[in-house]
Amino acid sequence: MLDGVMLLWFLLAAVSLLFVAIDIRSTPESPVMKWGFVLLTAYTGVVGAFLYILGCREPLPGTHEQYTAAQWRQTLGSTMHCVAGDGVGILAGAVISSVLGISGIAEMVLEYILGFAFGWSIFQALFMRDMAGGSYVSALKSTFMAELLSMNLLMAGMMPTMMILRRHVPAADNPLTPNFWFVMSMALLVGFILAYPMNWWLVANHLKHGMMTVRPATAGAPGHAAEAAMSGMAPAGPAMSHMSMPMEGGHTLRPPIAMMALLSFLALAAGLAIALLPWAQ
Repeated sequence: MLDGVMLLWFLLAAVSLLFVAIDIRSTPESPVMKWGFVLLTAYTGVVGAFLYILGCREPLPGTHEQYTAAQWRQTLGSTMHCVAGDGVGILAGAVISSVLGISGIAEMVLEYILGFAFGWSIFQALFMRDMAGGSYVSALKSTFMAELLSMNLLMAGMMPTMMILRRHVPAADNPLTPNFWFVMSMALLVGFILAYPMNWWLVANHLKHGMMTVRPATAGAPGHAAEAAMSGMAPAGPAMSHMSMPMEGGHTLRPPIAMMALLSFLALAAGLAIALLPWAQ
């Protein structure tokens, strides 16, 4: 039965990925977010395609700005951006661990380091550097805390899911089998769900960006002026709206960011503890 479930999952994932990769080209979203949705669909199959349709795909011409302005859609974009970037490093860590025979806590540490490094240095700082004035170093500084908090919740969901499923799915630690990729897909999906509330808080407090609308300057939606331009991410002269910028000094977060950081590490520790329980091994 499991083989049938996995076969159906991968067939639907292939169709979903093809649909999103083609359809998103006409969606007035930023290039990095488009790549993010393609990667998310590759990870989560039909779930990723459903989230793209429900949360980002423009329902009618000229309505993307209004459609994506809802807080839950902004948070969806933020969470998707995190999972897409971090997922590349996490999957690379899982493959490397399998090749080198690394398991248990050492594997999870490697996946965390690679996931955080790729998500922070590439998907956050490099692709978002123009939001920090064009400086990569400034972008690294301004995105570090947001990436850390989101990554902690992502891994808090991924680690126990991955370890528990590997106990019940044969050959799930071998990247040459579909079982491996099915388990990692499920783990990323659970991680996405756990990271969503933290990303809601991050977007609400302007520590992460959500969905963005990018149009040629002459094709902006009526009544919606461009709020910012991002030359490193889109063609020259685009109109872009619904971007959340890094926090400026003087604004007090409710609750404080230190408290949210503590909660994120407690969640990470809980996920690690569950993953290391004997019945999860």
